[in-house]
Amino acid sequence: MLIPSDGNAFKAEFEENGFVHLPEFFSPDLMNRIHAASMAHFGTLPDWAHSDEFIAKSKAEIVPWFPQREGSPADASLFDEVDAYPGLSEVTQQILGWGWQNLYSMAMFSKPGTAGQAWHQDCPPEDVHAFNLNRLTYSAAIRPEVGGEVVIMPGSHQRGAIPLGNPQEDMTGQILLCPGKGDLLLLHGHCWHRVMPVHGGPRLSLNHRAAPAGTPADVTDICVYRNMRYRFSTSEVVEERLAI
Repeated sequence: MLIPSDGNAFKAEFEENGFVHLPEFFSPDLMNRIHAASMAHFGTLPDWAHSDEFIAKSKAEIVPWFPQREGSPADASLFDEVDAYPGLSEVTQQILGWGWQNLYSMAMFSKPGTAGQAWHQDCPPEDVHAFNLNRLTYSAAIRPEVGGEVVIMPGSHQRGAIPLGNPQEDMTGQILLCPGKGDLLLLHGHCWHRVMPVHGGPRLSLNHRAAPAGTPADVTDICVYRNMRYRFSTSEVVEERLAI
């Protein structure tokens, strides 16, 4: 993968659309090892990590794993390779500027027959300068026959809170992406996005989150859905978002 040489153009694309998709960024060898380690951890039918209330309200049927926090030394070292991968720091700095910070890595597993993830923003959008950058990595291709396609509303990171409504319905102007193996998807944390249902799974993706300098480390603690705001640290709904 060639790193964009014109950092200003690269950043302009991100600032306009809220995302940039870079195909075949990571090597097949690294993706094979990441996939094997992740599938060994999850197995085929892992237990849910969130409460029934959260799953019912959020329509986010994923199982997370934080390998650099919770994994074995070998797992942590393997996922450190993604952080240190040639070019990743460069493209991150092009978007976030000097002094950006790593937050954490999160592997996300979806069982076959699950709903994926409903529309959401990864952090509250009221402060336009406080956001995370999702650096999404795919150790296996997202294919229509499996499901789990990524749906994004371009430019929505500049439009404030995601509107009230059905958590999973289509929105006018949305785009659908099927990232390939080794692809890197850079996504603004205020951008409205979701994951389609997984019918032929399982589905696996990795998110190495980062943030601009000065951003609070807990910027992703509150997630904004179309029907609520949810705080993960306390496992509670902090705002019901109901249509009047």
